[in-house]
Amino acid sequence: EPTVRTELMEQIPPIAIFLQESRPKFPTAFFEYLMPIVVRYLTDVNNQVRKAGQEALLILLEQDLVAQSDIENKVCPILLDLSAPDSDDEYKVEAVNIICKMASMLSRTTVEHMLLPRFCELCSDGKLFQVRKICAANFGDICNAVGQEATERLLIPKFFELCSDSVWGMRKACAECFMAVSYTTSPEVRRSKLSPLFISLISDTCRWVRQAAFQSLGPFISTFANPSSAGLYIREDGTLSIRPSAQDVNSNSCQPSSNITVMSSSANA
Repeated sequence: EPTVRTELMEQIPPIAIFLQESRPKFPTAFFEYLMPIVVRYLTDVNNQVRKAGQEALLILLEQDLVAQSDIENKVCPILLDLSAPDSDDEYKVEAVNIICKMASMLSRTTVEHMLLPRFCELCSDGKLFQVRKICAANFGDICNAVGQEATERLLIPKFFELCSDSVWGMRKACAECFMAVSYTTSPEVRRSKLSPLFISLISDTCRWVRQAAFQSLGPFISTFANPSSAGLYIREDGTLSIRPSAQDVNSNSCQPSSNITVMSSSANA
């Protein structure tokens, strides 16, 4: 019964944590018994079971319970099969969603060599706009996961495609993550390529795209600042923060912190 498999999958993370804490007693139990179940349920015929499997996998990755070899040899191949061009539409949408979510939890080498080529293909998926929408919404996270060189060489051309997509929701999603993409690039690319691209979004024919672009204007401008002098930095949650200078802190240590946080993609930024 699907409900039994779903319930089972929800118990996998706490069992895995228990086994991790008791590793001397159960050194290989997770890898031999539990991990194969998680991988198998990613392709289950029932969508609720698959969803539970995806959530369990993300928790396991977040807790650093999955070995690198299992990620590369078991998890990634399944996701690549599910996101292949001839894959079922529902499976493909789910696969690209989990690829985007897990990118920030994997090593840069794994993401760049195993997942990035497929992500670039999915950005140009002409069959399903839902796939392109997920790619656009998570574009900044992928850029952050692979770093500047891969972003400028492989991802920026795809970002240009998505920013001119015929579906306005795609362009809106690009406008919302523009700051995160800009932060990953060099000052030259930011000035010569991304600035004209942003102008096109802020002049878009759709008012929802223009509104999202205007909300991202301040965060985008902030990426031009010199971090060493401005104290600007991107936190792990994707927000832009301003760190007070040491002089300000020392001059009045009794005053509360004056850190300012600007949401990079919030609708009420």
